[in-house]
Parts: sequence; C-alpha cells; structure tokens
Amino acid sequence: MDIALFTQDGLMMVLRWIHFFAGVAWIGHLYYFNFVQGSFMAEVEAPVKNQAFSKLVPRALWWFRYGALFTFLSGAAMLGIVASELGPEFMTSSYGIFIYTGALMGTLMFLNVWLIIWPKQKILIANANTVIAGGAANPEAAKAGPIATLASRTNVLFSIPLLFFMGASRHLNLSIPENFTGAGVFSAVTVVILLLELNAIKGKLGPMTTVKGVIHCGLALLVFLYALIEFIV
Repeated sequence: MDIALFTQDGLMMVLRWIHFFAGVAWIGHLYYFNFVQGSFMAEVEAPVKNQAFSKLVPRALWWFRYGALFTFLSGAAMLGIVASELGPEFMTSSYGIFIYTGALMGTLMFLNVWLIIWPKQKILIANANTVIAGGAANPEAAKAGPIATLASRTNVLFSIPLLFFMGASRHLNLSIPENFTGAGVFSAVTVVILLLELNAIKGKLGPMTTVKGVIHCGLALLVFLYALIEFIV
C-alpha cells in the first residue's frame, strides 16, 4: 500500500507543517512582545515590571526563540530541496525571486532572535531576579533594553513583507523575459535588506518607535521591494 506521507511530497508536507506551526508560534510572540507587552511594560511600576521579567517573559521567550529555530530549520530544508530540484532555473523563476526575498529576511530575523534579542533579554531577566532578591540593579540592563527593542522592531518590519513574499512565491507569477539572469534583482534585494539589518545592529528606531510607525514602515518596505523586483525583472 502506497502511503502519500512517505514520499518526497509527504516529506515536503511535513516540513511545511512544521514551518507553519513554528512560524505561528514565533511571529505570534513577536507581535505580542511589540504590540502588547511593550506598552504594558511602559505603563506599570518597576516592581510589576520586574515580576513580569522574572515570571512571564522567560516563558514567552522560550516559545519565541524555539519557534524561530524550527521555522528556520524547516524553511532551510524546504528551500534546499526545491532549489536542488530547480537548479539554475531557481534564479530565473518567480518562485526563486520571491522565496529568496522572504527567506533572506527570515534568516536575518532568526539571527536577530538568537544573537541579539535573546542575549539582551537574558540580561534583563537576570537583573529583574537580582532586584527582586534585594540586590542592586545591573547598569548593563539599561543598555540592553534599547538594543533588544531595535532588533525586535526590525523583525516586525521584516515580517510584513516576508509574509507577502512567502505567499507570492506560490501564488504570484512575474512576467520574466527570456534573457533574464536574475543576478540584478537578487543583488538589489540583498543590498536593501542588509542595509536595514545594519540599522538593526548599529542604528536607531526612528519611525519604528511606535507600533503604528513600524507597521507603516513594514508596508512601505513591502511596496518598495515589490516595485524594485518588478522594475528590474
């Protein structure tokens, strides 16, 4: 008896299911941190904030960071399988262009979680526990918060076009000329996204300071990247 799940398509379905499940956990917590928790923390007194960092935040961050990890691993596995099947055609297909754009942002978002947000949040959690226990506050905590916030806001910025391009990879076809090589569009998209990531590491929040601002920036980035792709193709 042939079992559909034990085929190449079945493997892709399992990977896609893991990608969806982990992605919902990851992005859901990303939006919770930015759209809900941030405003709450700004309005409560220090003792309440410390209790939240001690009891609530670590639990939410567990789902957040491991959701990011399994979203990345399942996505990388699927991308590798499809890219090997398409070969050079990957660079000249609507799927390749759109999925690369989304995957690049997703990869940087994953790295932001594990290399910036989580390390800085550990400082804040440890500081809260120290203060609750009667110890002195860690002066590094005041520096860690804004760094984590900038990386988190950048992830929200990326998430909006990421979701569009992930969907577009399977449901939107570009009109691609016969002599198209793909090099120009891949290079242009990479430069734009890496410049924004550089701001996440060394820059400022700017208009992303507010929830409304970061959503507007995300929509603007979506429009810009899509227009850039259409123009170059």
